[in-house]
Amino acid sequence: MNPAETRSGVLMAIAAQICIQLGLVVAVGLIDVIGSDGTAWLRLSLAGILLLVAVRPRPSAFTWRTFGMCVILGAVSAAISLFFMASLDRLALGTATALEFLGPLAIAVIHGKGRHRLLWPGLAAIGVVLLSQPFSGGIDPKGTILAVSAGVCWAIYILLTQRVGDQVAGVNGLAVSMPIAGVVATFFVDSKAFSLLTPQIILIGLAMAMLLPVIPYVLELLALRRLTTATFGILMSLEPAFAVIVGFLLLDQNPGWPGLFGIAAVVAAGIGVSRAGGREMAVPLEVG
Repeated sequence: MNPAETRSGVLMAIAAQICIQLGLVVAVGLIDVIGSDGTAWLRLSLAGILLLVAVRPRPSAFTWRTFGMCVILGAVSAAISLFFMASLDRLALGTATALEFLGPLAIAVIHGKGRHRLLWPGLAAIGVVLLSQPFSGGIDPKGTILAVSAGVCWAIYILLTQRVGDQVAGVNGLAVSMPIAGVVATFFVDSKAFSLLTPQIILIGLAMAMLLPVIPYVLELLALRRLTTATFGILMSLEPAFAVIVGFLLLDQNPGWPGLFGIAAVVAAGIGVSRAGGREMAVPLEVG
């Protein structure tokens, strides 16, 4: 693998991360209009339609078992998105992202190699304490629970995908699980959200769906062809840091010094696990 390919892969992975965070910035704006549940539903539904039209998955590409797994993955994806969007209604983007990241981090630690991997949960725990500041009032407790719940669902998604393997991986699996996620989310939306939809909001939702997950999915597929799994994992571990930067620049969200140190601790734990070989996991790009 030559240096030029590696550099292009790094740039693609970083661009994917930025797209995801920009998509979440759009989501924060929509939450104020149609609520967190309406925002999650709109993104999942529009992204599902886009993928169905673009990919047109063939029934012959699935067995009953793999299709059933896509249904389950779609339901889990809906849960991640609903929990995470609800947490964004109460927490800063960087804080919510760091807390959600604990789910895949836990799976990475379990699947990692070497004795040093056991140090990373402690570092992540320090990060959570600094983020939540439990002894000084701290952040919104319900928002914390929602973000951590999204992380737990993310961990379940990873375990399901690892169990099924390549049978439901790739664009065909995503093109089925995403529309299912949109259908599942429909049952948890306040009916008022539907009455608030306008052509302008639908267009904004379409932009959000493109930024999260359609464009990042393509960029990350291209990046994976140019990078080792360990390098890609380290770059993905930077997601909370990108969330802080984008939240500060575009949403005027300042996590403060304790929050910054907390997010840095979570990022460092993710990088440490990646270097230990434990970041080989499925990332649900349906939810960013």
